[in-house]
Amino acid sequence: MTFAYQNPASHTFVPEIWNANLLTQFDPLLVWASPIVSNNKYEGDIRKKGDVVHINSLLRPSVGDYKLPDGMTSQRPETVDQKLPITEAKYLQVLVENAERIQLASGNLNSPINQQMIRSLAREADTFMGDIIAKGATALPTVKASAATAPQALYSAILDMMLALDDNDIPAGRYVVVSPRVRRYLIEHPAVANAAAYGEGGVTANGVVARLAGFTILTTTAMPKGVDIVAGHKEFATYASQFTGFREGQSEKYRADYIDTLHLYGGKIVRYPELDTKKADNTFDESKPTKGIVKAAVEWATAA
Repeated sequence: MTFAYQNPASHTFVPEIWNANLLTQFDPLLVWASPIVSNNKYEGDIRKKGDVVHINSLLRPSVGDYKLPDGMTSQRPETVDQKLPITEAKYLQVLVENAERIQLASGNLNSPINQQMIRSLAREADTFMGDIIAKGATALPTVKASAATAPQALYSAILDMMLALDDNDIPAGRYVVVSPRVRRYLIEHPAVANAAAYGEGGVTANGVVARLAGFTILTTTAMPKGVDIVAGHKEFATYASQFTGFREGQSEKYRADYIDTLHLYGGKIVRYPELDTKKADNTFDESKPTKGIVKAAVEWATAA
């Protein structure tokens, strides 16, 4: 398979340049694509092997009753295939006039121009991953709230989401991502306002608001359309990215140098044999929502 950003004649060559400094600067700006919400366990495979990684899931064997004289019946291991493609290629290129080079040198990641480039790329990646997660989540009933009832209604909705995840044996270490409006009222609830992590130094990294009752509450303005609350576990969404780092060169048209960077990334909902439907061709039915992530919209009552 050849992606839109690849040269069909040479797409089998995959660059392996990795800029760790850029990732350090980039990661704290993410919410949906952060390690709290999405795992990056397959990122190393992509860096080493190419633009698509095959994720194999091993089906659980069935247990039989041992009886004489029937004995035992052997089972062959069976796997289900999932593909994680790197579908996105986003670039930024800006011109820096010779007179501006002292202030905007590209060798410094903390320079104003590089910081803005990093923020722009982070926003694109986070919006992309948020859309993937919301599209694959199981929809729960709409939450109805007003200014007066919102703190308790929103808190109760999150507890209902936790119960839905409990019913499917989703492990601990869960997250809840909320819109800024939900956050504004949610932090009025005493359980959230008094959470140990609220107000700690660094609590806003990756949009973290508080840690409470086994889950981390985060907020972002990059909420998918029609979704106000999403709860789940990072094992059910995977995100992988590769940067080519910053590059400099002389403009052919202007007395200036260009600075650019290219970001390749992809993401998907990860399926599990005990929770998702296997098709006859040994792949999962990805048209159905995952049971490891749930979502809800909030219907706000209008003021009288």
